[in-house]
Amino acid sequence: MPLMLYFTWNEIICTGVKEMKDFLAIADYSPADLQAILDQAVALKKEWQDGGNPPLFKNKVLAMIFQKPSLRTRVSFDMAMRHLGGDALYLSPAEIGLGKRESIADVARVVSGYVDAVMARVFDHQHILELARWADIPVINGLSDYNHPCQAAADALTIQENFGSLKGLQVTFIGDGNNVAVSLMHICAKLGADFTIANPAGYDLDPDAVALAEKFAQASGSSIRQLTDPVAAVKNAQVIYTDTWVSMGQDEETAKRVAAFPPYQVNAKLLAEADKEAIVMHCLPAHRGEEITDEVADGPQSRLFPQAHNRLHAQKAILVKLLA
Repeated sequence: MPLMLYFTWNEIICTGVKEMKDFLAIADYSPADLQAILDQAVALKKEWQDGGNPPLFKNKVLAMIFQKPSLRTRVSFDMAMRHLGGDALYLSPAEIGLGKRESIADVARVVSGYVDAVMARVFDHQHILELARWADIPVINGLSDYNHPCQAAADALTIQENFGSLKGLQVTFIGDGNNVAVSLMHICAKLGADFTIANPAGYDLDPDAVALAEKFAQASGSSIRQLTDPVAAVKNAQVIYTDTWVSMGQDEETAKRVAAFPPYQVNAKLLAEADKEAIVMHCLPAHRGEEITDEVADGPQSRLFPQAHNRLHAQKAILVKLLA
């Protein structure tokens, strides 16, 4: 089982773990940084289950900027701040018009004078980078077209809870080589899990992201595989992960994608090819009957809802690291 840790403010500062202002991509953090965040999440979750977290963020406010809507990102960050004694401020696309109504640089500098941190969920990864460049306060990537690091932290926490650690596991992603797949690949490579993706031709992972993952995997002793055969990809896998075939902003590709992806559905037949103890994961929302069947999503090997709930605790750990 993982070591149960709770880092106090002084311990966070004195551990020697690399301090960074922002949380923009899994690739930015070392394996030690990432494991410290996971251990912090475990401790915060246990503390919350045992009666509640202390008000570490009293009088602190997180601004939440949304270009894309989200159930899990909004509620988990809002409740994370509340559980730790702080508050969260929701800013809709109409209120900011990031990069349109007002420049990103100006938004970053204005908001820096009002709140203690910013979480932004954006279409263009460049927008999150620009926010971080101009903000004097921590900026958290709540999702961009390149990656989804907060989701990956919750994913790794869920895998760790089931298997003790990621080291030596085989994690297989079935479907589009999208932003969720990039962050999952990077955290697997950093923490020593073998990562495999199976996708139709033309829906591959970003090659630069793969090159980074291969570098991380070489350091951790793990491996990266890209396949087109989903059956071969899930052989001996302990974790099977899938996501929607059509992400937000890809509506014009719907018909083409829906035609290409049916062989990549995670169903009982495909699950039977994996390790008998395998768990099934999905970042949600799920389009049941497309990328995953009801039988699997609601079955005994599903971890969809514990995974979703772990967004809360992973978010808390990220916030504690950045606001310490």
